[in-house]
Amino acid sequence: MNTLTLPEPIAAYFAAEHNPEALAHCFTAQAIMKDDGHTYTGVNAIKAFMAEASAKYSATSVPFAVEREGGFQLVRANVTGNFPGSPIVLSYRFRLERGLIASLEITA
Repeated sequence: MNTLTLPEPIAAYFAAEHNPEALAHCFTAQAIMKDDGHTYTGVNAIKAFMAEASAKYSATSVPFAVEREGGFQLVRANVTGNFPGSPIVLSYRFRLERGLIASLEITA
């Protein structure tokens, strides 16, 4: 069985998905995150959104593919949780900057 090798900040993001404090350390101070039609700018906004989403959906993400796309890392993951349509495959489009996540867009 292949082990998926993710860049360190992306691996840390998935490892900390239910720990908003740890997640906050994965992002640059001015990071931008887009998910579910909303945009969150800055670590505090991202942390607040992730804490709320974690409590509401109890989602678990299991990455299964990663590829470079220009200056981005595109990760596809199986996501299960307490939300309509679960389980679902989501795409996570990361832009890394100085070893941290500068932007993240999550789409179905």
